[in-house]
Amino acid sequence: MCQIKRILLLLLFAIVYSCNPGKKTVTLPANNAMSTTVYTPEKLGYELFWEDQFNGTALDPSKWEFRSPGPRRAGYNLPRTVQVKDGYLTIFYDMAQDSVLVGAIGSQGRFETTYGYFECRAKMPKSIGPWAAFWIQSPKISQGEDPALFGTEIDIFEYFKKYGDDITTHAYHWAYGPNQKGVGPLKSELKGLGEGFHTYALEWTPEKYVFYIDGLKFHEVREAISHIDEYMILSIEPPGKRSDITESYTPDPFVVDYVKVYKKKGSNPKRK
Repeated sequence: MCQIKRILLLLLFAIVYSCNPGKKTVTLPANNAMSTTVYTPEKLGYELFWEDQFNGTALDPSKWEFRSPGPRRAGYNLPRTVQVKDGYLTIFYDMAQDSVLVGAIGSQGRFETTYGYFECRAKMPKSIGPWAAFWIQSPKISQGEDPALFGTEIDIFEYFKKYGDDITTHAYHWAYGPNQKGVGPLKSELKGLGEGFHTYALEWTPEKYVFYIDGLKFHEVREAISHIDEYMILSIEPPGKRSDITESYTPDPFVVDYVKVYKKKGSNPKRK
């Protein structure tokens, strides 16, 4: 009888344990992240400071403007490639006759800041050749070579389909001009990255840049740290030459659900 009681108690314990959601194991997709820890800006001590959910029917002119219309590498930046609809920003790669069409938006002159946690949730395009990017740029980057004083281009992500469906890259550059320097590509691999929406983030502090995908930390670097205000850019970039377009789908969308910027709690930064 005692043995039967023990067995019943063990069975009851197993049932209660399996029904406890706090005890369930989360299986992460295959990746080359630095650890299995999943971070959020809130866990890192940040709070929401700025956001765009793209809920209107056009770009919010207080937050963004179309960037650099006209020729760019082997293509053209044209406003017709940008659409805001149904809660999403979409930037299209397309072809018109024999021309490669792409687009970019930036927060220059509208929202510029120093340090924070910068995040977007987005779905990648399918073509090989053009690539989607979320990046931060300095308005002074060509004026000097010290990244602390003149800033750093920080590529939060660039999705080059040529590397494979499940790989994205990160990079940073400074000292635009004859002595330009840069680091990258830093490659991050996450199974399923080429399908559906994922979150891409940069934590920028006075000491480091940290790159995240879906809350996983992939790279942490401590050089070329910018200490000046910079602005955000979302873009589809054209290749350097037409022959680099090896597998093209048109129109091919880069879809962004939201962009958010978080600041350290209690820091009370100025909005710029």
